[in-house]
Amino acid sequence: MNYIELKNYVEVGFMKFEEQESIDDSSKETVLKPEIEENEAFEKIEPMLDYGNIKSSKDIEVPPLLIDQVIGHEESIETIKKAAKQRRNILLIGDPGVGKSMLAKGMAQILPHESLEDILIYPNVEDNNHPLIRSVPAGEGKKIVKATKGSAKNHEEKKTLITTFVIAAIVVIGFMYGRILEAIIAAALILLISIQIKPKNNNMSPKLLVNNEDKRFAPFMDATGAHAGALLGDVRHDPYQSGGLGTPAHERVESGMIHKANKGVLYIDEIGTMTMKTQQELLSAMQEKKYAITGQSENSSGAMVRSQAVPCDFVLVASGNLQVLEGMHIAMRSRIRGYGYEVFMKDSMEDTPENRKKLVRFVAQEVKNDGRIPHFAPDALDEIILEAKRRSGKQDALTLKLRDLGGLVRSSGDVAIEKGADLVTAEHVIEAKKFSRTLEQQIADRSIKQRKEYSMVHPEGGRVGLVNGLAVIGDRSGIVSPIAAEAAPAQSKEGGKIIATGKLGEIANESVQNVSALIKKYTNKDISDYDIHVQFIQTYDGVEGDSASVSIATAVISAVEDIPIDQTVALTGSLNVRGDVMPIGGATAKIEAAAESGIKKVLIPKSNMKDVMLEKKYEDMIEIVPTETLSDVLENILISGSKKDRLIEKMRNLSSKVASKVSKSQIEKPATN
Repeated sequence: MNYIELKNYVEVGFMKFEEQESIDDSSKETVLKPEIEENEAFEKIEPMLDYGNIKSSKDIEVPPLLIDQVIGHEESIETIKKAAKQRRNILLIGDPGVGKSMLAKGMAQILPHESLEDILIYPNVEDNNHPLIRSVPAGEGKKIVKATKGSAKNHEEKKTLITTFVIAAIVVIGFMYGRILEAIIAAALILLISIQIKPKNNNMSPKLLVNNEDKRFAPFMDATGAHAGALLGDVRHDPYQSGGLGTPAHERVESGMIHKANKGVLYIDEIGTMTMKTQQELLSAMQEKKYAITGQSENSSGAMVRSQAVPCDFVLVASGNLQVLEGMHIAMRSRIRGYGYEVFMKDSMEDTPENRKKLVRFVAQEVKNDGRIPHFAPDALDEIILEAKRRSGKQDALTLKLRDLGGLVRSSGDVAIEKGADLVTAEHVIEAKKFSRTLEQQIADRSIKQRKEYSMVHPEGGRVGLVNGLAVIGDRSGIVSPIAAEAAPAQSKEGGKIIATGKLGEIANESVQNVSALIKKYTNKDISDYDIHVQFIQTYDGVEGDSASVSIATAVISAVEDIPIDQTVALTGSLNVRGDVMPIGGATAKIEAAAESGIKKVLIPKSNMKDVMLEKKYEDMIEIVPTETLSDVLENILISGSKKDRLIEKMRNLSSKVASKVSKSQIEKPATN
């Protein structure tokens, strides 16, 4: 199961858990800590690659183009290249940190070369509130503005010279005729008049809206989180609108990102968070390939100004997770599908020597891009590859959530610098893990320390109706969480029911209801006479997911049949209504958390065995038992006795009867033509 949020964390350390979580009463901690104890000896791992003549990541060549630096998304890259060649729109869907923005930037570098344009805006002598737009080749706009302003400057200098000459002449004549006071007053009036007179050429000077001078690649604009004015353009408010003090309308017009992305790429992450009105305006700009700029605020004088349509022929690259589709305008997505591609990005890639080499290149790229950390030695590269395997959650895969993995690369470099090393080694990477722990891991560690004296985990003996469940917090932190069950006489005429507490989410609550079918099947008692209470202990922030199903079933059957559960065993797994144990996520983190808590044996789904990648120090601390059915679970976790033997025998008989019925029905089924 999953703890839902990181809120309501108080001084006593209560938090939310992913499955059922709790803390160990023993001297050991329940939460998995990816840090090394000071007295723990460093143990080298087996080399993950044959590095040949490579002495460090400095010897690895980094491709110059961003699109070639993206690893693990070969199919997505091919789609991006096709889209770039034909200038198609793209919708990238995937988890955070898998390379969506990097693909978008790389697309801008490989767009077909087109003549970029500068965009100028001129005043409209016939309608001041409707400025005119002109497009010129890139680099010409700046020259035109400079030439126009130079001409205006010459006019201003001439006016100043003439005004100075006239004022001087008046003062001299007044002095000659003894009318000095009148001369000074006349000179002052002429000076004021000259200041008020603005040369026509100055008001007619254009403004450079979009400047593409000296750009080697097509423009790339990241409009993620931009408000309407920044995205679509805006007109500034003019507080001085009378007395000749106002700013010309065309001088107040500001281009938006859609205009600056003309002939390039406009990238918007989490596009579903934009308002529907903004998405509609963006859709209009995509369809017409031009969009007029007007004031975005109705209370501003800029709302009266509307320019001619400004070119905005961009390629839209939108991205987000699956939930972002719910907030997308239906017409926006339809246009992307009709004039582009939708790409679902992977979060892991196959673990092959070729892909391991790509991960090594990724490390070299991160070091180069950071520019402040040393390169990595081969043993450090091996540790990064191993961590990529662990974070993928599967034994035959490597994670593609490379933004998080890049954080470990940078943390390792920081440790190496602190120790004065020229290269990052495996010891630095392992030590850096404790600095790059997630927020969930840090909160879990602190909570465990504060709640140790109130621990509910007792990894010894046997107890009826109490089972050690396993859960994860976040992505990589495991925890042991107890689940308690009790059967009491029904209090309603409608019969017994299952009551679960612990702020269960929708999926977790449904999994509790599904367990009732198995209880009815495998117990000898009429549970309609009982109310069965299931408590997810200390899950104050909520529980989500179905990976506690097998734990719930075990606790309830123990309570109903009065059979004690071995407290040295912990378990995890989803359960269907037929009693089959289904796979879950976070198997490695859960097992390591159990080992940290003093648990001696852990039961996991058999299909998850290939996903287990324990650190060396845990391999001899705990026994891992794969299970396929609920009967396998009960046989390994219930304490031996006559009650257990009768229950297991009954379950086996039921299974054999079902199997024989199925076999007989298949044999006697009449043939059909």
